[in-house]
Amino acid sequence: MPDTLAGWLSYLEGLHPKTIDLGLERVAAVKSRLGLEPAFPLVTVGGTNGKGSTCAFLEAILAAAGYRVGLYTSPHLLRYNERVRVAGREADDGALCRAFAAVEAARGETALTYFEFGTLAAMWHFMRQDVDVAVLEVGLGGRLDAVNVFDPDCAVVTGVAIDHTDYLGDDRESIGFEKAGIYRANRPAICADPEPPASLVRHAEAIGAKLWRIGREFSCQSGGGTWDYASPAARRKSLPRPALAGAFQLNNAAAALAALDALAKGLPVGEEAIADGLRAARVAGRFQLLPGKPPCIVDVAHNPQSATALADNLGRERGAGRTLAVFAMLGDKDVAGVAAALKGEVDHWLVAGLDVPRGASAEALAEALTKTGTRAPVELCGSVAEAYRRACELAGEGDRIAAFGSFYTAAAVLALRAGVTEHGSIS
Repeated sequence: MPDTLAGWLSYLEGLHPKTIDLGLERVAAVKSRLGLEPAFPLVTVGGTNGKGSTCAFLEAILAAAGYRVGLYTSPHLLRYNERVRVAGREADDGALCRAFAAVEAARGETALTYFEFGTLAAMWHFMRQDVDVAVLEVGLGGRLDAVNVFDPDCAVVTGVAIDHTDYLGDDRESIGFEKAGIYRANRPAICADPEPPASLVRHAEAIGAKLWRIGREFSCQSGGGTWDYASPAARRKSLPRPALAGAFQLNNAAAALAALDALAKGLPVGEEAIADGLRAARVAGRFQLLPGKPPCIVDVAHNPQSATALADNLGRERGAGRTLAVFAMLGDKDVAGVAAALKGEVDHWLVAGLDVPRGASAEALAEALTKTGTRAPVELCGSVAEAYRRACELAGEGDRIAAFGSFYTAAAVLALRAGVTEHGSIS
């Protein structure tokens, strides 16, 4: 067996012939052998966009209430350790190696993907860390995602948009059905999509889930510097604005509060903890401001919905200077849709190819930008790092850089700024 985290991650990358192989049969078999039946409450969070932010709100509020929280998210940006947190701290290399070794010993001849292996290892770790509650972020879809091998006490779908069409279908109804697969009979099912697909509602009703929809069973309303929230369980006035930027974050915060309201009998949370958690929640790569000259905003936006939210944030925060974009994406994403959503907020494009499987070339990105009719200059660069350095050269007083298009793009800029190298795959 490998004896370092880097060795384990390299081993996991070659363990299964496919990076993504949706289905629960294999992972369920290994879960059973490991005896992974957690006694603590689980909250599962799925959705096209907003999963990471909603998980961050849940973690921060529960921690402020005094609970020992296990948090499993993906993908990571700089270190695999980011994916597995207990009480706000990343799991160290030794703990992850022990968890991986336990999964390896149990799996026998069963082939697991990188994500499946990591999901089981995270739960193994949580069960040995005496957590009070675990928050699990779905990797892809929901119904057949490895996280769904665990039965949640409450499941949240943040929203449904077009993404991962090769796996989930090419329309919101197909994708909505896949997302709704994390709901369970007779258990709270939260949906923060203002216009949920009919397939999601039908599935929740068919299995007898206790569905709460934003705008119906629960709601949020901005009040300038504060906001109000209401659900069948509570009404809260003048809540502090979430620390995470963007008007859309109110929906994510409201979804987190709805989940906590639904679980209040077993996990009571006070008003002070809610306020503290809303102020404290942070998540890397979501409109993350890196101060300096020039300042840089890093965002993992990689589909039209998240790109529209990023454009809105950039517009709200726009000053007198220019916005220089460091732009790189995967080729199987909606490059044209992302480019179109952001063209009105970018004054100069620095586009780069991603040297990873599925990475789009700089030429393909430039072609997509040209087709949007953008009038901003477009420069081709050899890498994200080169694009970022070029943006720094071009930036004048009052200008800013926005780096977006992929987790890989965000990770490259964050690593460059931090002077570190990425630890393990982003898969």
